[in-house]
Amino acid sequence: MEAYTIRKASMSDIKVMHRLLMSCAQKSQLLPRSLNSLYGHVRDFYVAEEIATGTPVGCCALTICWEDLAEVRSLALDEAHKGRGVGRAMVQTCLDEASQLGLSRVFALTYVVDFFRRCGFSEVEKDTLPQKVWSDCINCPKFPECDETAMLITLPSR
Repeated sequence: MEAYTIRKASMSDIKVMHRLLMSCAQKSQLLPRSLNSLYGHVRDFYVAEEIATGTPVGCCALTICWEDLAEVRSLALDEAHKGRGVGRAMVQTCLDEASQLGLSRVFALTYVVDFFRRCGFSEVEKDTLPQKVWSDCINCPKFPECDETAMLITLPSR
């Protein structure tokens, strides 16, 4: 992991993030995000940057849903950089931020269940996340036939 750094995203990262997300969406690894959505939520995102080249190779967002609940979303990584701990480091960065904010639970809706299980998440029923369902899912073209798996992690008390 020492060949990469995780940092907050900037406006100049948006087009690269969009390309990464669309590449993963085409492989049915996540749902697509529009450029408009990325510009509007840039403050939620982190970017994994290859130190040697300064090139962003991955992105991930932490979106707050409720007083005690946040979501890790839009985790995308360039294929050439998978298996090096970068994805796990981005998720951990999001979990660290959630903990610093005093949040107690973080969830993900995912097609990559084993990855999130290795990060400490457990499967839960989607109906345990009503804030997500009524804020985002209701507008999704897949609602109510969502094929993603809900995963949740409870953070240690601070």
